[in-house]
Amino acid sequence: MRSIRFVAPFLSLLFFACSLSHATENTFSNQLLKQAKVQGKGRMTYFGFHIYDATFYRSHNPNQPFFALQIHYQKSFSGIAIAKSTEDEMKKVGVPDAQASIWGKELSQIFPSITSGENLLAIYDPSLGTRFFYNDRDIGRVSGPDFAKAFFAIWLDPKTSEPKLRRELLGKDCPPPLITEAC
Repeated sequence: MRSIRFVAPFLSLLFFACSLSHATENTFSNQLLKQAKVQGKGRMTYFGFHIYDATFYRSHNPNQPFFALQIHYQKSFSGIAIAKSTEDEMKKVGVPDAQASIWGKELSQIFPSITSGENLLAIYDPSLGTRFFYNDRDIGRVSGPDFAKAFFAIWLDPKTSEPKLRRELLGKDCPPPLITEAC
């Protein structure tokens, strides 16, 4: 019985990692989200307007580096506006202006225009970087942990411009190790 408690988490992690590398484009994000657990959900409002709902997913083992953030939009935005907003928010959490600008330009090539009811999903896997999905379709990737840390810090870093949303997304658990070393 004792060995089952140690093997079961390993097997679920192995299945989770395999689903990351072998799933097809259209089912990749669905496969990942089925293997993950919701850590928290929150709503982004701006001057009382409902902008989007966010869901933060983690591996069942919180020390694993895999995580995802899904944004379900309630308003329409151009891809360029989303990229610019992302760039601005990266600067607010401490990313140097020049680097945030480089990433903002890269994201403007990835992000499509969004209409109300559509989803963007960002998945971090250290071996693949940050992958972006638009309504479950793979739309692009940005490599490296520095980008992932900067991007997800918009929602998860203590310096976020939306601390209430951060609390809702994290719940009672810690942010992923990439975002912060201590809990």
